[in-house]
Amino acid sequence: MAAIEFKRSPRPTLGVEWEIALLDPETRDLVPRAGDVVDIVHRDHPEIHLEREFLQNTVELVTGICDTVPQAVVDLDNSLQAVVAAADELGLEVWASGSHPFSDFRTQPVSVKGSYAEIIARTQYWGSQMLIWGIHVHVGISHEDRVWPIINALSTNYPHLLALTASSPGWDGIDTGYASNRTMLYQQLPTAGLPYQFQSWQEWLDYMHDQDRSGVINHTGSMHFDIRPASKWGTIEVRISDATSNLRELSAVVALTHCLVVHYDRMIDRGEQLPTLQPWHISENKWRAARYGLEAQIIVNRDTDERWVTEELAEMVTDLAELAEELGCAAELALVQEILERGAGYHRQRRIFQKTGSWIPAVDQTCRELKEMRPLE
Repeated sequence: MAAIEFKRSPRPTLGVEWEIALLDPETRDLVPRAGDVVDIVHRDHPEIHLEREFLQNTVELVTGICDTVPQAVVDLDNSLQAVVAAADELGLEVWASGSHPFSDFRTQPVSVKGSYAEIIARTQYWGSQMLIWGIHVHVGISHEDRVWPIINALSTNYPHLLALTASSPGWDGIDTGYASNRTMLYQQLPTAGLPYQFQSWQEWLDYMHDQDRSGVINHTGSMHFDIRPASKWGTIEVRISDATSNLRELSAVVALTHCLVVHYDRMIDRGEQLPTLQPWHISENKWRAARYGLEAQIIVNRDTDERWVTEELAEMVTDLAELAEELGCAAELALVQEILERGAGYHRQRRIFQKTGSWIPAVDQTCRELKEMRPLE
């Protein structure tokens, strides 16, 4: 295995990846036309960065290296408008959420890529079910020795980042009772889920060496932890959140993520101890946020004290407000409070399903939210 070199970032730069899907406007089912959409966008806008994803129905919007959340949002908006125009040309709808509420995974082909075929060959039934979409936030880190202390601290914020974005209550035509069924599905893959609480960069290197020798990385190309180092870019990549249906909610969680990473980085500068929780508490909090979303009561310290996640989030917005001003994302961080007052994506989808008995109106509204760049209802 080649040595893993962390490409240090001199400042806390920001990059965002947003996975969105393509739908048939008549059936509202997923359609495997991502390659056609990407080709049209590259024809008309060669400067826009899009990626083909695991499924042929998915397009990933990828920002450049940004300094602020507003800069990243403008980048994503430009890409989204180009994708919407290409989809319109093909007679398709564009849609984003944590998972699709009724599409049959057996009808959705995987993209043509060796590592994707390897994943399906290895994981079989569970790997085939990944009709799920998320948001990945990269934040630049100045030195590899800071990476795992910050990841371990961010793990204590797992339920906060997930509850804000939870948007996958439906699966196979039913209401699962979960706010984020995506979270439960994704952790079935052998290389996905919570990261281990490594205490040093060397422990991470030793772990990756073991994964290479045992053949794990040969099957997958990489580890797919919910939070992981992205050594090639010199970042920590936070992959907790469901894909939001709109840029307004996306900007809130990106701002919170950016602020939290910089906050913990500066705690290291000040010689302060970063927060941690027992691994079993981290795991329990993940489940509670996936199950209950913004209604979750979570474990907040090593003494097993509990608070409502909404109370925690409201306090975070206040505590991080000054830092958000400095980072240029005060307006976006303030949108967290708006989500707390209005509810998250799973609330809107579930209300429509309960009112109509059908997921189709919920899918239709989610499509409208993407185009109007804000939650509706």
